[in-house]
Amino acid sequence: MTALFLAGCTEFNDPIYDETTGFWNEYIVWPLVSAITYFKNLFGTYGLGIIAVTVIIRLAILPLLIKQTKSSKKMQEVQPELKKLREKYSSKDAQTQQKYQAEMMALFKEKGVNPAAGCLPVLVQMPILIGFYHAISRMNATPEINLGDFLIFPLAEPSVILAILAGIFQLVTLMTGPAMDNPQMKIMMYIMPFMIVGFGLVLPSALTLYWVIGNIISLIQNLVIYKPWNKPQAVPVQTGGNKR
Repeated sequence: MTALFLAGCTEFNDPIYDETTGFWNEYIVWPLVSAITYFKNLFGTYGLGIIAVTVIIRLAILPLLIKQTKSSKKMQEVQPELKKLREKYSSKDAQTQQKYQAEMMALFKEKGVNPAAGCLPVLVQMPILIGFYHAISRMNATPEINLGDFLIFPLAEPSVILAILAGIFQLVTLMTGPAMDNPQMKIMMYIMPFMIVGFGLVLPSALTLYWVIGNIISLIQNLVIYKPWNKPQAVPVQTGGNKR
């Protein structure tokens, strides 16, 4: 199975047809190509076909994404208590760390937090994202298929504008999500949009369009669940002056 999967992944510059064999081709790439082509025939352009398939995929995994988002929100809420536990069990010896792990898992159970809940949507989306890349690349390599344009963007070529839009929507999506106290996570929050822009500058704009639409859907999801406009404002702490 792994050999078949990897074999399909090496063919991203080859044409794709319904008789193309291989697990990756038959169950990931060709179904995506067929879906994009179906909606292209329905709406008139491959750009609208890609948007339609993106919306359908995101709606299909929306329950997982909502579960992931709610889990992240709960995880954020228990951070103060986790910090207290880390201070309580600051010693690194095995016995102390076992007690820390036990109390941490009890806290998660009490608060209904599932640390692994954020992994499943990522595992589901990765083959879809890679499959989209391969589907678009192989459609572009198929003589019978002309991806054409979407608005002013040739879908077979990179687009600076779409790349920047994808990066902006990625940043706004992260900023409207759960607050991040972890410095490493904050760094990643600002690095990720630049990575998206970098990929968008070299990959076909058809794939960048998928990122733009996907991030717009994620942004709407964050606005509904987190309501960032209702976040309490931090009250500055006075360090000097007279008390009254």
